[in-house]
Amino acid sequence: MAITNWPLSERPREKLLQKGVSALSDAELLAIFLRTGIAGKSAVDLARELLSHFGNLTNIFAASQANFCKIPGMGIAKYTQLQAVLEMARRALSEELRSGNTMNSPALVRDFLRLSLANKQQEVFIGIFLDARNHAIATEELFSGTLTQTSVYPREVIKRALYHNAAAIIFAHNHPSGVAEPSHSDKVLTQSLKQALAFVDVKVLDHFIIGNDTALSFAEHDLI
Repeated sequence: MAITNWPLSERPREKLLQKGVSALSDAELLAIFLRTGIAGKSAVDLARELLSHFGNLTNIFAASQANFCKIPGMGIAKYTQLQAVLEMARRALSEELRSGNTMNSPALVRDFLRLSLANKQQEVFIGIFLDARNHAIATEELFSGTLTQTSVYPREVIKRALYHNAAAIIFAHNHPSGVAEPSHSDKVLTQSLKQALAFVDVKVLDHFIIGNDTALSFAEHDLI
């Protein structure tokens, strides 16, 4: 049955307007994005199929173009729209980080990092450079690949910190395994960077490890 034949109170768009966005299920939110279904399937049906195939919204967002477009009813147009939505969300969160004290907004930092790093196929190491008021100046991908203490160069991090005239920095990297647990190498690397940056009066405020659904903070676990 087409969504237009549903009771008004059950249609995703009308439900959003009446009850607010938080009242919608993942499938209903995704259906609003999809807008239309295909022959024999409503937009909600397609949304449920996407969630069933990929497992959750995070995996849908991280899907490659090829894998996304394999799903009946999906295509290049829907894929590009999805990527545009994700990039707008990242930029909006980045603007919020620049406008406020990041240490007062741990949830905002987590949301930005998860949106930026979750489900990447290789490890990516980024730095959020902060001014003296802990407002974000810039976010940069510093290294990528299999990260070890020897593949992340403190000298290069110091050069970028000085370039931005940063007073502090927050590090983050993802674990493609999806498990947000710090390894011994992660701990050693963090301490090495902290010591190196101390020589140029740049504080390391935190280091986040991003998994599929979680973000572990070194600061919250007394690891920094």
